[in-house]
Amino acid sequence: MTNDLATPNNELVDDLDGHQGLRLGSLRLLGSWRTAGIAIPFIILFITLSAASQPFLHTSNLINILDQQAATLCIAAAGTLVLVAGGIDLSVGATYGLATVVSGEIGLHHSALLAMGASIAVGLLVGLINGIIVTVFRINALITTLAMSFVIGGIALKVAAGNLIVLSGDGGFAKFATSSFLSVPSPVWVTLLFVVVLGLLLSRTTVGRYMVASGGNAEAARLAGVRVNRIRVIAFVLSGGAAGLGGVIDISRLLSAQASGGGTALAFTVLAGIVVGGTSIAGGEGSVWRTAIGVLFIALIGNGFNLLGVDPLYQQIVLGLILLIAVGLDAWARSRRR
Repeated sequence: MTNDLATPNNELVDDLDGHQGLRLGSLRLLGSWRTAGIAIPFIILFITLSAASQPFLHTSNLINILDQQAATLCIAAAGTLVLVAGGIDLSVGATYGLATVVSGEIGLHHSALLAMGASIAVGLLVGLINGIIVTVFRINALITTLAMSFVIGGIALKVAAGNLIVLSGDGGFAKFATSSFLSVPSPVWVTLLFVVVLGLLLSRTTVGRYMVASGGNAEAARLAGVRVNRIRVIAFVLSGGAAGLGGVIDISRLLSAQASGGGTALAFTVLAGIVVGGTSIAGGEGSVWRTAIGVLFIALIGNGFNLLGVDPLYQQIVLGLILLIAVGLDAWARSRRR
C-alpha cells in the first residue's frame, strides 16, 4: 500500500525512507531563493565593512567573531531542527544558564571533563522534558518552552545560590579555550564540527527528511508512517544538548558562570539568526547552513557597529527591522505557495 505525503507547497512526495520521501521541486527552488536572500546581503555587508573599517579584515578580528559566536552557532544550528520539525524552543537561554552553573559547580571540585559532560547531560535532559511535554501532553511548544525557561531559570538560581561561579585560570576549561589548531581556537573547531554534523543530519539523512515532513504536514507524515512525536522529541533533545554544549564553550572562554547568563537575550539572538537565515517559522523548511550565515550576519552587524563607533541603540533598531523583514518574507512566501 502506498501512502502519499504532502509537502508545505501541496506537492506530493515519494521515496520517504527509501520508499517515500521528499521530491523537493518548487521547495528546492524556494530554498535557492532563501539561500540567495541571506548569502547576498551577507556578502554585501562583508565587503562594505571591509572597505569602511581597516581592522575588520584582520585575521584576529575575524577569528574573534567566530570565537564569540561559537555557542550561539551551536544552539541556533540545533534550534533550526526544532523549527523545521514544527516546534520552537524558547528555553535555550535558560538551559544554557543552568548548564553553565552546573558545569561550574562541578568544575570547582572535579575534573573539567566531568563538568563538561554534566553540562551537556543537563541540556539533553531539559530537551527531553520539553519534547515529552509538547508531544505527549500536547501543550503548545511556545508556551511549554517559555514556561520551562522560568522553571529552569529558578533551578539555576538555586544551584548557584545567586552567586557568580569563578573557575581556575589554569584548569581544564582554560586549556580547552586557549588551545588551538592552525591558529584557530578549539571551541571554533568544535562548533564547526557540530554545525556540519547537524547540517548533514537535516539535509542528508532519513531523520532529517522526517523532520521536514513533520513540520510541513504532520498529519500526512503520520499517514506515511513517520513517528512525528518521536522525531520532534529528537529535535528538542538536540536543542537542549546544544544549549549545554554552548554553556561548555562559553564557561571555558569566560572561566565564570552565573544563572542569569544568556536568558531571554540569548534565546532572541538564536531565534533571530535562525529566521534571518531563512528557516520558516511555520516549520517544514529550513537549513542549518543558512542559519549559520544568519547568525554570522547578525554578528557582523554588531562587530561593524562597534568598529565604526555607531551608537548600540541603532544596532538594536536595525536587528529588529531585519527580523521583521525576514518573518514578513517568510509569510509572503508561504502565502504564495497556497
